[in-house]
Amino acid sequence: MHGAVAMLPLCLSVIPWGILAGSMAIQSGLTFSQSLGMSAIIYAGAAQLVTLGMLLTGANAWVIAISVFFLTAQHFLYGLTLRQQVSVFSARLRIPVGFLLTDELFALSTARRECNALTPGFMLGAGLTFYLCWVLCSLAGILMASSVPELGRFHLDFSIIATFASLVVPMINRPAVLAGVCCSLGLSMLFAAWHFSGAIIVAGLSGMAVALLVARLCGEKE
Repeated sequence: MHGAVAMLPLCLSVIPWGILAGSMAIQSGLTFSQSLGMSAIIYAGAAQLVTLGMLLTGANAWVIAISVFFLTAQHFLYGLTLRQQVSVFSARLRIPVGFLLTDELFALSTARRECNALTPGFMLGAGLTFYLCWVLCSLAGILMASSVPELGRFHLDFSIIATFASLVVPMINRPAVLAGVCCSLGLSMLFAAWHFSGAIIVAGLSGMAVALLVARLCGEKE
């Protein structure tokens, strides 16, 4: 219950994001079951939106797979960061926790870990709450896609920016983190203006490199 309550504010911010993913799936030519299955099985908002966008432009499966791999590679870091705490869970708990580990759940778990209060119950409660919200919002988007014309004109994609901003800003507590965020933000805006297709990946990797360099120069813990 503590995990579910802690996740509720983030569930509210992701409602338009889920609606957007569901509606885009229908607009991309997927059937009702395919669209709902994509949200329920893949369960990765950014990856789903990128995949759907690339489907609309006619990209092949290999290009989509490679792009999604790099786009979601941060989940390896999430797993390594939480490994010490999660490794003591039984396998029947680690597997669902791994499936439910999103950016939002990682942010909550990291804060909980610093208080030495991270439990499987908290992670499962928070993760399942967010998962249920995501699937229901995607379902709403799928149903709305056929009844609300030009759903994209409502700019629901802004919720993506708002959600990640609410996660990143509280974590900027050191000069190295600030430098990495500023670098990623500046490069992503510059590359977007140049219409560079690999903007997200290059900006993210550059930000991590700058953060690491600043941490070493300042003698911070990496």
